[in-house]
Amino acid sequence: MAELPVCPESVRRRQEVRELCAGSIRALTGQGELHFRGTELHRGHRRVPMPAPHLHPSCDRADVASFRGAGDGMALRLLHTDPTLHRSLCPEDTPSRLIFETLEQFRVESLAPGAWDGVRANLAHRFSRWSQEFVASGLTETVHGMLLFTVMQMCRARITAEPIPETTQDLIESTRFGLASVLGEQLPQLRRTRHSQSDFGVHARAIADVIGRRLEQAADAHESGDTRRDRAATFSLLFDFEPDENDAFATAASGHSRALGDGGVGYRVFTRAYDETRQITSLVRPELLRDFRRCLDAGIEDNRLNVRKLGRQLKTLLSEPARDGWEGGREEGYIDGRRLAQLVTSPTERRLFRAERTEPRNDTTVTFLIDCSGSMKKFSQPVAVLVDMFARALELADARCEILGFTTTAWNGGRARRDWLRSGRPDDPGRLNEVRQLVFKDAETTWRRARPAIAGLLKDDLFKEGVDGEAVDWACSRMRDRGPGRRLLFVISDGSPLDGATALANDEFYLDHHLQVVVERHEDERAVEVYGLGVGLDLSPYYDRCRTLDLTHGTNSDVIADVLSMIAH
Repeated sequence: MAELPVCPESVRRRQEVRELCAGSIRALTGQGELHFRGTELHRGHRRVPMPAPHLHPSCDRADVASFRGAGDGMALRLLHTDPTLHRSLCPEDTPSRLIFETLEQFRVESLAPGAWDGVRANLAHRFSRWSQEFVASGLTETVHGMLLFTVMQMCRARITAEPIPETTQDLIESTRFGLASVLGEQLPQLRRTRHSQSDFGVHARAIADVIGRRLEQAADAHESGDTRRDRAATFSLLFDFEPDENDAFATAASGHSRALGDGGVGYRVFTRAYDETRQITSLVRPELLRDFRRCLDAGIEDNRLNVRKLGRQLKTLLSEPARDGWEGGREEGYIDGRRLAQLVTSPTERRLFRAERTEPRNDTTVTFLIDCSGSMKKFSQPVAVLVDMFARALELADARCEILGFTTTAWNGGRARRDWLRSGRPDDPGRLNEVRQLVFKDAETTWRRARPAIAGLLKDDLFKEGVDGEAVDWACSRMRDRGPGRRLLFVISDGSPLDGATALANDEFYLDHHLQVVVERHEDERAVEVYGLGVGLDLSPYYDRCRTLDLTHGTNSDVIADVLSMIAH
């Protein structure tokens, strides 16, 4: 995977903004399952499309009010748009669809109650900033860009009864004059019918069709190659809501597998004969583990992290009050029958009561599941520092901690692929490699005893390929076997599942799709809280709850704070 420029503050800000926007949308709509995966809004595991272009501000350039306005606009879209009716009215060609989608968004924004002054101000601010960005991008210097910009300004002003800014009026004046006769009959009807989606949709569709035809007429057979490219760029920019790769971390590429989709054969394993679960101490010589441990201790000391403070923070986050007997000699509470005799001997005695005593009790299991694929090798040191710090701090907080890993025994399928070749290469063989599951520290082993084994993460030849979905299932099953209590699983990975032999024998997204299915199942069961910690990569295509960690400068206080914030939520 190619390395991208890293901007930790930008990434952290983007994650915080997503959470704030999602919380605002949930509050306004009353729909608790809404959340962001990457830049897209989801309801549970289904994407909620928000095609209006001004609802997608840039995390690096937009201000807080813009994000609030975008979130408020999404909430109003969910409250006032019937998706089925909208689809029946929406045109199919790109220019007309863009106009229609934007007009519907203007309609729902105009329905914000008068008492929602803040929401209305946010919406106006967001559209104003989007308009400024549109002009600054140079799109208004093209024929198609100016036409689209003018239509959007005219229609929003008419629907919301908000005036067009003077600077914008000067810019669009000539184009606006030319459209007056074309839109004269339909434009006044937009505000009159805004309370009825079906009636409004008829007029919005008519406007979208007229503008769509005008755009097509402008693209005649004699247009130059440069003009054609300008027209394509206009529409692509308006519909491109993904962040620039140079502005932040990339998002994991994922897709759906033919074999795991509807009518497919489902997830298969060609053979488990060579799979194994190993203690790391059985794979690394004791002398080498001691050397690794000295290296790891030096890394921890260099980062100057306060493990006792982290332990106190974890204890506060994870502990719950539990009854622990009674405390007597109180001046209020329940009457203590054992002290009633004091009423006779000491009539003025007031300490005749008792109250329940509560103590913080921690019944939590935290598992770190580490992707030991080849690309993670360069992050082995900061990952080892991270999990070692948390293992020790969780022990101080009276919580149980496991550190697990997953990889393969061989590259390119190993003996499993050899057996498949010998059997005649049957179609859809399923997973085609030797899975190796690693135990660096189990829940019963203390941190002090596990210190050398945790340092085994620094052994380079452990890192080969990864089958993430089966590893998540394995880690969750270990946690469920430990009885009741809160269970948290943190999957630390820098990319999508990768096994070359499986991808070649099945399809490209076979393991990706399986990971999505596994995580979705565990999230629905809610027996284990599954979190994704992406090392330089956004893992939101797989995990509802995820963070992107910047480990290029080691495990610092910002990385620790990111993990703590996930536990707090």
